[in-house]
Amino acid sequence: MTDTEQAVLAAADRLVAAFARHDRDAYFAAFAPEASFIFHSLDRRLESRAEYEAEWDVWVERDGFRIHGCRSEERRVQGLGPDAAVFIHAVVTDLEMGGERMTSRERETIIFQRRDGEHWLAVHEHLSAG
Repeated sequence: MTDTEQAVLAAADRLVAAFARHDRDAYFAAFAPEASFIFHSLDRRLESRAEYEAEWDVWVERDGFRIHGCRSEERRVQGLGPDAAVFIHAVVTDLEMGGERMTSRERETIIFQRRDGEHWLAVHEHLSAG
């Protein structure tokens, strides 16, 4: 495994762990401010981390959204030169919406970019059903 692959997996692990414990601040800190997001459950692309944060807040207030756990499986890192990489995985999330607990199984692609020569931040996330 290359140094880039190890660093991207570590960044992905931090992102997934923060999501799994519903740690909003740590989760969003894993994304660059200009990150974009495509979610199969939304009818539009989110053009920034701030847009996603606002959507998250709506889900929490309107829908009672709460993450109770998350597992990353079938993980793969594809390097795109020294400062960019694609992380692909299957994600299994235990969550609550509207007072009902459920488990979702989705596929996700996250593009990471190295900043300041060492920190890897997510710059794009694409979440697909099943």
